[in-house]
Amino acid sequence: MRPVVASIEGEYRRYKALGEGAFNQLSEPELTQAAPGEGNSVTTLVWHISGNLASRFSDFLACDGEKPWRDRESEFAERGVTREELLRKWDIGWQTLSDTLQTLSDEDLGRTVTIRGRPLSVCEALHRSLSHASYHVGQIVFLAKSIRGARWEYLSIPPGQSREYNKDPAHEKPPSYFAR
Repeated sequence: MRPVVASIEGEYRRYKALGEGAFNQLSEPELTQAAPGEGNSVTTLVWHISGNLASRFSDFLACDGEKPWRDRESEFAERGVTREELLRKWDIGWQTLSDTLQTLSDEDLGRTVTIRGRPLSVCEALHRSLSHASYHVGQIVFLAKSIRGARWEYLSIPPGQSREYNKDPAHEKPPSYFAR
């Protein structure tokens, strides 16, 4: 049985879809446009989320979540990339996460994993990772909305449409799989 793990998977899928909905509204040059005040670009945030997910969820139950091959600092370097490169990088982390989550059951939630040498229950590690991913996806959405301005297409309930939305809250249901 895996109702808890499945609910966590659903939330990850929801945030993955939000991130994609945001950066798919941007042009290639806009993907690398940094936020004001030395903020990160969408590309930087994608590199960081992907690096984090790939590191945390490779050999999740067997090895420390901070892998020696991960170069976290380089994730924050400025880079020019094509949309295809951005999508490939994004998918690496999410696919690693998806592959690992599919192997977990609710019985695994009490097991212990380590991140940077610190022991955590699988449940704690999943919630910590979900919070981290949602935090950065929120940054992607905010940045994309700021860049798009009046051209922004809402990813949730548009202003003034709550009553209509509540008649059929389809956006509350996450996609059934990890896919674009």
